[in-house]
Amino acid sequence: MVTRVATIAFEGIEARPVDVQVLVSSGNVVFNIVGLPDKTVGESRERVRAALIASGLSLPAKRIT
Repeated sequence: MVTRVATIAFEGIEARPVDVQVLVSSGNVVFNIVGLPDKTVGESRERVRAALIASGLSLPAKRIT
């Protein structure tokens, strides 16, 4: 099942809509972020993990795309 979240990203003083789609499935434990340039993906992955930890949440031991 795909979960969708509508949010925004700030670029300077502009707010741009962002559509986030998440799929959690069985398989090897993987956390993938797609649709961004390579360097941005790595930084985003760590920001998501840090935000979850700060919120008292954790990633499930499943494949997340």
